[in-house]
Amino acid sequence: MSAVITGVDAHSPAYRAGLRAGQTLLKINGVSIRDVLDYKFYAYEARLKVQIQEPDGSGRTVLVKKQDGEDPGIAFEDYLMDKARSCSNKCIFCFIDQLPKGLRDTLYFKDDDARLSFLMGNYVSLTNLSSADVERIIKQRISPINISVHTTDPQLRALMLGNPRGAEGFSVIRRFAEEGICMKCQIVVCPGINDGKQLEKTLEDLSALYPMVGSISVVPVGLTRFRQGLHPLKPVEGPCAREILDISDSIGEACLKNTGSRIVYCADELYLKAGAELPDMDYYEDFPQFENGVGMLTALKDEFNSQLSVMTAPKQKLSQAIATGLAAQPIIKSLVDAAAAKCNNIDCKVYGITNCFLGESVDVAGLVCGGDIIKQLKGKPLGSRLLVPATMLRHGGDVFLDDVTPAQVKEQLGVPVLAVPVEGSQLLDALCGDI
Repeated sequence: MSAVITGVDAHSPAYRAGLRAGQTLLKINGVSIRDVLDYKFYAYEARLKVQIQEPDGSGRTVLVKKQDGEDPGIAFEDYLMDKARSCSNKCIFCFIDQLPKGLRDTLYFKDDDARLSFLMGNYVSLTNLSSADVERIIKQRISPINISVHTTDPQLRALMLGNPRGAEGFSVIRRFAEEGICMKCQIVVCPGINDGKQLEKTLEDLSALYPMVGSISVVPVGLTRFRQGLHPLKPVEGPCAREILDISDSIGEACLKNTGSRIVYCADELYLKAGAELPDMDYYEDFPQFENGVGMLTALKDEFNSQLSVMTAPKQKLSQAIATGLAAQPIIKSLVDAAAAKCNNIDCKVYGITNCFLGESVDVAGLVCGGDIIKQLKGKPLGSRLLVPATMLRHGGDVFLDDVTPAQVKEQLGVPVLAVPVEGSQLLDALCGDI
């Protein structure tokens, strides 16, 4: 545990009680605090007897008075107050195992931590949970939890996760449902392994647990060119993508009729691979799986077109370019063309970048690398700047997946790089030169 206090908000309940940086939190109301979840749970009450250790090793107890649910105002040296739990699985489809050597260390860390699922929205496999962890989740009402399911067949799940404990996953999910723990589920489809009848059964098993299983995303497996020595897998291609859509939509329609919610949603990538039209906005209800790439392009198009109908045309012509993934390139180009048709001062070329770094089957924008942008756009007309979706860059916007920086792209191509959030209004503002 790392419960050293690094800061106390001025005028907060903790500050008024005399807590200061440098002290270590030991217990709240007599309960030892193991990590951030314990802290949040036991610090909820209005009166807290907080046992601390001073920097000199002495201990004392202070009384913190506040409102129920009010944050005491304490910051710790580590957000989790503990080490993140790394993944013990050997998933046959693990994307991290398919990365080349030599990238920054953080790209190779596999977390499988239910605390990060609750706090940050990360997806977990449940194989790291002890029986005590399960009981704590139920007791503390840690909900929702995002779960990577892939299949509800015990033996097949153990195979896919490369971990015998994978077989226990669906029984834990059922227990959580019985105890009122909300879950969001994800299925990574690997052709010939968990598609077809297996996918149908998995979707039926999970959707039967509604409303505790509130939504299920279905996404295609991502395969790079660095799969030497790994489990043989086939990519999701046109006919397979269409079959996945048919199965998912059939069960989703039945769910909509029976429960009022579709529950099952396919990633945008599946529609693109199948050559199918993206659903409209109403299809996605409240976009419960947006962070999984479910409905992002529909939302982008809808917001872009809404803003386009009321846009003020730029007074001066701005020539620029966009770099995106091959999958999204036709959609982005159609939006740019619509804007250019309304205003002849908008001049923007859209380039789809082939992913040579990871392999040409990787065609999503978020995995396009800076080196590929440089090689493929050098000498091309780019105008005064290059727009890229913000998803191409690490959180903070400072580096592409291959550790190439926007500054290096600018140096090689001779134009500045602007990262644009994947939002329709932001894209239109960028086209008009407003950002």
